[in-house]
Order: sequence, then structure tokens, then C-alpha cells
Amino acid sequence: MKKLTEQNAARYTLVLIAITFIVRVLIAAYTGLGIGESYYFRGALSLELSYFDQPPLFFWLSWLSIKILGLSTFALRFPAVILFAGTSWFLFLLSRKLFNAKAGFWSVAIMNLSAVFTVAIACWFQPDAPLMFFWMAAAYYIARVMDINQEQASSRNAYMGWLWVGVLMGLATLSKYHVLFLFAGVFMFVVANKNQRHWLRHPGPYLAVLLTLIIAFPVIWWNYKNDWASFVFQGSRAGDGGEFKLHPEWFLRSIGGQALWLLPWVWVPIIRQFIRSYKERNTSIAYSFVFWTSVLPIVFFTVVTLWADLQYHFHWQAPGYMMLFMPLGYVIDKKLNGVPEQARSTRRWLRFSTGFTVIVITVLSLHMVTGFWQSYGPKWIVGLAGDTDDPTIQGIDYDDIYKRFEKEGWFKNDHLFAGAPRWWLTGKVDWALKGKKDIICFNNDPRNMAFLVDPNKLLGYDCVVIGQRHQINVDNDVKPFFDSVEQLPDIAIMRNGVDELHLQVYYCKNFHVPAQERNDLPLYKQLTGRPPFGK
Repeated sequence: MKKLTEQNAARYTLVLIAITFIVRVLIAAYTGLGIGESYYFRGALSLELSYFDQPPLFFWLSWLSIKILGLSTFALRFPAVILFAGTSWFLFLLSRKLFNAKAGFWSVAIMNLSAVFTVAIACWFQPDAPLMFFWMAAAYYIARVMDINQEQASSRNAYMGWLWVGVLMGLATLSKYHVLFLFAGVFMFVVANKNQRHWLRHPGPYLAVLLTLIIAFPVIWWNYKNDWASFVFQGSRAGDGGEFKLHPEWFLRSIGGQALWLLPWVWVPIIRQFIRSYKERNTSIAYSFVFWTSVLPIVFFTVVTLWADLQYHFHWQAPGYMMLFMPLGYVIDKKLNGVPEQARSTRRWLRFSTGFTVIVITVLSLHMVTGFWQSYGPKWIVGLAGDTDDPTIQGIDYDDIYKRFEKEGWFKNDHLFAGAPRWWLTGKVDWALKGKKDIICFNNDPRNMAFLVDPNKLLGYDCVVIGQRHQINVDNDVKPFFDSVEQLPDIAIMRNGVDELHLQVYYCKNFHVPAQERNDLPLYKQLTGRPPFGK
């Protein structure tokens, strides 16, 4: 490889994007859907204006993909793989504009080595891939229309530029609600910089906002028709559950989780750039843009963990971290071309980061598919905390459920549907059956499942419920809806010939409205003519 220069940085970046694209195609094709992806699967089978958990764009894209490529893990994930390649390119373009082309190459390289970006965001069937793509594309065109890093801001072609920004922001809004932080961040950037405040008087940004709202109208209309269910659900996650109490352990868990997801040796220098961006926000227009477009998602989703249990959603800060790869790439370039000792230590850091990410992804992907690391892998690690299942088993498809349905002839029974006592298990069952059976979540938290299958059309049908050590839930939340519930032999989930997990099977006869009120269950509300999450 020739020495990286300003002239060849774009070409090397495209080569890097092509290589990582091919690797992700293989991961997308040969690893199974995780629990989140499986849960989202049902949404890709039918086009809706919006959905309970998320805006609709990633569902729409995967719907189109499976129409073209057929129903497979690869088809569901392919839009994410394509979009992340585009995200990487826009990261290069914006880094080149704010800093230089070599910084752009290193920004893309480090983002592709960061754990949360390189697979979870770049490869999985989730809303993050379109969010990142349209966030970064919008940020790039905002920087262009504002002529950031030019001696004097210009408004030439400003109207067309802002209209294009409105389109991109609208598509970002159709991707994930996080885009609100980009709106607010750009506004704060304009207010904080005197030479950008003239945009507050220019019609362009307001046209962009109007166009964004027009494009986002499906989300607004769906929420209006469904008691604002999605907005309420997502907003409630930042609340305290009704009793305000500080939880420093949640806050520390969030900090540690973010560091782990990004990789600690990447997270630490990124935080240094975050601090530097803050310090130089008033003296450098580039650092100011980076700071104001990164600070809100990072700070907000970290601070709220002091009172809100966001559990393990450490990727919610990711849009902010993505912006910080740009100054990090700039620092890497400066150190590689600086004093010899700094250059050597930076090269060692880059080699270690590359080796670690490549080895870990290879080992985990192979283990997920083959289970070769049975005795000393994740199962042994989680066993120290008292768990019994290898967590990577969630990343294979539970094809044995499909085989059981075929063996019992349940696919041929047109008056039979499937069910599960948890939303995440409902998704795994649904994906295993490839959507061939309607499915119901028997729980007070069915999430999107409550909107995608009408339970009223299933009255009088039988149901096969799949559980995973959920006997109490079956007794409390399943049995009231049926005349009888009979437990059948378990389904053994096999991986490479090894019995990894047992799922319980219940045959339930005659689905009906319970005799006693169960207003705690959205399913009961639907069967009695009410919205699932209404009063």
C-alpha cells in the first residue's frame, strides 16, 4: 500500500468500504437473526404507515428487499449493509470538508473497527442503519449549504441546498426518533456561531423543516390514529416509572456499556475528542459543528440513566459518537505524521484495534454458526453469573420449531395460530415459522405484535404456544384465553448437532375472550373492542 496522501485518500476509502461490504454480506447471509431482528421481522411482511416501536423506513426497505431477493436473513439485512457503506462514504466526505481527506480515511477505518458500528449497526435488520446514513448525509449537506470551513459563509444555491437537506432529514425522521437531536444540535450550532446566525433569518432552514414534516407525515398520522402509542412508549423510556429515584449503578452501567460497545481503547480517545470539541467550539468552526451535532444524544441518553433504566441500549448514543470519529481521524493523521514515537504508538494502536476486531468477529461468527466453542465460550462465562444458556444461541434461527410444526401437521391446520409469552420469544418463533402462521404475544408488553395481527379473526382457533421456562406466564396469561392447555414434548434447539436449548410446547384449544376481566393485557383490550394500549 502506497503512503496515504490527500490525493489517494478517497480511493483508499472506497477500497476499505468495498472490503468491509463483502465481509458484511457474508455475515448477513450466514448468521441467524438475533432476538431484536426476529421481533422486527413481522413488520417487514406488511407495509404500514408506521409501527409501534420505530418509524417505518427500515421495515419498508426490507419489505422491498425480500420482494426482490426472497425471504432470507440476507434479504432482511441487505439494506443495512448497503446503507452503512453509504454512511462510511458520507463520513469521509464530511471529514474531508471539516478537516482533510486523510482524516476522512482514518475516520472511516476506526468506525469500521468499532464493535457497535461494524456489525450491529452496519449489518443487522434494525432502524439504526438508515438513521446513521441519513443523519450523516444530512450533516454533510448542511455543512455544504452553510459553507462551513470557508472564510465567509455563502448563501449561493441555498434554497436548493436546504430543500435537499429537508428531504434527507425527512428520511432520517422516518428512520428513528433520534433525529430530533440533529435538529436541535444544528440549531444550537447556528446560534453559537455569529457567522452562521444569518440562517435564522433565511427562509431556507424553515423550508427544510417544513419538508421534513411533510415527509414524516406517515409517522405523525399513524400515531394520531393509534393514541400516540409510539411517541408515548419511546418517551416513557426516559421516565422514572412513576417514582423518582437516582440510580448511580445504572449510570455507571451505561458508561461501561458504551465503552464496551465502542471498544474501550477506541472509546477513550473518542471521549478525548469530545472534550476537545467542547473546548474549541468557540475558536474552530469545524470543532463547533462536531460538538453541537454530537453532544445531545451522548449526554441525554447517558444522563437519563441516573433515573431511567435503559437496560442495555448502549447504542442509543451512537449518532453522537459517529460525529466524533471525524476529529479522531484528524488526530490519527497528525500523529502518524508527527514525531516518530507518536507515530509508532499510533501504528501499534491501529494494528491492535484491527487485529482484535477481526479476530473477535471471526471467532464469534463461527461460534454462532457452529457452536465450536461449547465448553469454554460464552456459555461458561454467563454460567459464572448463574445463567444456563449460551447467549449466542439467540443469534441462530430456531429452525427446529419449523420442523416440529411440519412433523405435527400444524401448518396444514388453517384454524391454528402460534403464540409466546414474551415479545422477544414471539419474534424468534415468528421468524422460525417464516411468518406462515399468525402469531400472538400473551403478555402485558406485546409491543409491535399487538398491531400486526388482529386477534379477533382468530377467535375459535387453536394455538401452539412456545415458552422458554415461562410456566408461570402460561398459567397466568395464556390459560384464561382457552378451554384447555396441554403441554407437549419440548422442542430441542440444535446447533451443529448439539442440544443447546429446550423450548416448552403447549397445545391450546378454542381461543376466546376470558371469563374474567384482564385489562392488564393489551390482547384482552383488543378482544373487547378497545385499542391495545388505550384505557
